[in-house]
Amino acid sequence: MENLKMLSEAIINGDAKKARELTQQALNHRVDPQQIVKEYLIPAMDEVGRRFECNEYFVPELLIAARAMKGSLELINPILASRGDKPAGRVIIGTVKGDLHDIGKNLVASMLEGAGFEVIDLGVDVAPEVFVSSVKEREPNFVALSALLTTTMPSMKQTIDALQESGLREKVKILVGGAPVSQRYADEIGADGYSDSASGAVGIARRLIL
Repeated sequence: MENLKMLSEAIINGDAKKARELTQQALNHRVDPQQIVKEYLIPAMDEVGRRFECNEYFVPELLIAARAMKGSLELINPILASRGDKPAGRVIIGTVKGDLHDIGKNLVASMLEGAGFEVIDLGVDVAPEVFVSSVKEREPNFVALSALLTTTMPSMKQTIDALQESGLREKVKILVGGAPVSQRYADEIGADGYSDSASGAVGIARRLIL
């Protein structure tokens, strides 16, 4: 369907209105929503991530592409849910306690959604006990922790410790990221994955879900 090729282009170009229109047209023509996601939305966001990694795109372009993708998913996700289709995986994400920054978290959440993951966004300033209760309730594959301040980085370890004390640590993979975070720090606190970019986080999630 030629319009679906245009859908990928609309997402890459950040044209939210066009992306939504083309998605609705495809659904009206009874195109399988899973096909739309796997063959057009995911490759489009992969291309956006590639351009970001190559410095062809920057944060504004990434945000508007993610917004376009979300518009399509708003039409598709209810259909997938009603059919019982399973996502690529489930991720609980949040900025840790004491930290109110959310741009990086939002980028990672959007890229994960674009890659077919179900994302439960807990927002900012999320206490360890909130992560624990969410893991108990939603049974995710991943917990993604974000921090932008060196003063809030210890909250990452506190969250991991809380999951350990609750007997939930071995049931999830923990991903960490944020400007002051490094691979060395991720290793020190016992995280399963670290990335310094949104598209990199998607790659780690894909690898660890296997």
